[in-house]
Amino acid sequence: MFQSLLDAALKRLVVHGRLTVRHADGQVKTYAGGPGPEAGMAIRDTGATRRLVLNPALSFGELYMDGRVAPEGCGIGELLDLLLLNEWQGGTHPMEAALHALRHAKRRLDQLNPVDRSKRNVAHHYDLNGRLYALFLDRDRQYSCAYFPTGNETLEEAQLLKKRHIAAKLKLDRPDLEVLDIGCGWGGMALHLAREWGARVTGITLSEEQLAEARRRAADAGLSDRVRFELMDYRAWNRPVDRIVSVGMFEHVGINNFTTFFRKVKDALKPDGVALVHAIGRMSGPGNTNPWLTKYIFPGGYSPALSEVLPAVEKAGLWATDIEILRLHYALTLREWRRRFAANRDAIAALYDERFCRMFEFYLAGCEYTFRHGDHMNWQIQLTKDKAVLPLTRDWMMEAEKRPARGVPLAAN
Repeated sequence: MFQSLLDAALKRLVVHGRLTVRHADGQVKTYAGGPGPEAGMAIRDTGATRRLVLNPALSFGELYMDGRVAPEGCGIGELLDLLLLNEWQGGTHPMEAALHALRHAKRRLDQLNPVDRSKRNVAHHYDLNGRLYALFLDRDRQYSCAYFPTGNETLEEAQLLKKRHIAAKLKLDRPDLEVLDIGCGWGGMALHLAREWGARVTGITLSEEQLAEARRRAADAGLSDRVRFELMDYRAWNRPVDRIVSVGMFEHVGINNFTTFFRKVKDALKPDGVALVHAIGRMSGPGNTNPWLTKYIFPGGYSPALSEVLPAVEKAGLWATDIEILRLHYALTLREWRRRFAANRDAIAALYDERFCRMFEFYLAGCEYTFRHGDHMNWQIQLTKDKAVLPLTRDWMMEAEKRPARGVPLAAN
């Protein structure tokens, strides 16, 4: 029965390209639509078939991790390319539509992120063995969307351009401005702002692994007098600063805390302060996080629509002085992470195991093709308390971005 149901679901799903499936009973069937990619997969047992019918969004990734569903004649990237293209551009899976509605109804409960739970959620992903991230990220360990003006940049070039793009929007027009970096990662942005723009930066994180690495990097760079890092939730910050930057952290705030976050930004800005928040979002309106991604990669995480973000900005009493949408930049970033992960797969398997490698491959490929075919993008919002603190046009940001390195000299200590 379940094989018949899966067969019917795949016929409805595949409207672009060609999918060849070796079913658990040995039958090989092809599901084809209009022009598009081609891929194949094998389903190893009838239990896997049942799970693909009853809860495909969660089960497909789990079955791939366990080897019960496997790409055939292709890799997991090619298989997810075809499936996600069809999911986002016309195909349907009847059971998944019903489950999507249920997940949406309980999303506020899923995204409850009090301080203790936030720290556990962060540790789940960011406190993994630090060498893992060194094996697929750029040299600066930027674990967020890079900036590709032409699409032909190397990952290192695009991540440096991302940091300069964000720094330019902060209007770091004099030395020794104090910057709060909310969700500082391994410290790359904070160190960049200090070294190249003359800022004094405090980075805060809930990841103990990231904290230790960031502090080590600051010491090695001779910047410990200008950059410090603290293990701290953003809600605990209690004094005003000149600038606030937050890159790739807002996805972990949770929809229940959006207004809290922006009120904290407002409280933490001096009267002439400027903030820049960079995060993953979606263009199709409020939604919910894929259940596999929630369970295995980012518990409590959510990529919000701007229609959910801007009301919180308004309630906080902040001015949104500039909004930019980065569309395919993250797909290009993820492509490079996937390439580097594949090149270092044996070393990563030695750190963990084969199942972990499959989990991470599924995560990186699924995210890349969601950004290519789906509704995901990145947004950057520049915020102020006073509408008059920035120039009347945005030309100054482009001019600042073109400055050579160390465009603002360091003040004497």
